[in-house]
Amino acid sequence: MRLRVVAVGRLRNGPERDLVADYTTRFDRTGRPLGLGPLTELEVEDRKGGGMAAEAELLARAIPSGALVCTLDERGQMLSSPEFAALLARWRDDGRQDAAFVIGGADGIDPALRARADASVSFGRMVWPHMLVRVMLAEQIYRAATILAGSPYHRV
Repeated sequence: MRLRVVAVGRLRNGPERDLVADYTTRFDRTGRPLGLGPLTELEVEDRKGGGMAAEAELLARAIPSGALVCTLDERGQMLSSPEFAALLARWRDDGRQDAAFVIGGADGIDPALRARADASVSFGRMVWPHMLVRVMLAEQIYRAATILAGSPYHRV
């Protein structure tokens, strides 16, 4: 199952970009034998200032056709790392070809796009900057693969 992170905003060169690249590389190596990956990113920017609705349109266009859509949202379901791993495994085992993780802009994700999502995940009730959410998501995707592979990376 191919995974795509679709996010509003650009992640500049720096520590966050380096961490996302590192976790993506690790995931691609670990996930491939498990039928997971590759993990790709697609960044969108609303240069016309159309707000959440315009961002939602750009995000929707970046989601692969037929992909399972999972939003990252403070109203989403809070999962443990093993629960997140089990969710990815279930999507894969259900025969999903693609899953897209959607990260909104400063104002969040347009309600219409949130309503269309198959799942919504929260990294807690706090609001996080998109650059940190992307790092945390990349790490959790990698961690999920290590859990599914039985690797000692995830400590109980």
